[in-house]
Amino acid sequence: MPNPIGDPGHGDSPAAWTNIIIMLIGLSIGTVALFFWMIWLVWVGVAITVLGPIVGLIMSKLGFGVNGPKYQPKGH
Repeated sequence: MPNPIGDPGHGDSPAAWTNIIIMLIGLSIGTVALFFWMIWLVWVGVAITVLGPIVGLIMSKLGFGVNGPKYQPKGH
């Protein structure tokens, strides 16, 4: 449903939110691990952070993106 001012939106979809949450978890793990100088856990955090966009892209292809058939936009 296009809005009247032509704003494409801000990616408010399950795919986008899942992407961001996974990336925040990875960055949080990496930050805490770096504080405690646990370099192996920093790399685990990096791997989780890189996994976020991949999961978001897969979910978008499965229809959970902004224009996907499984996405139900919320009225504001």
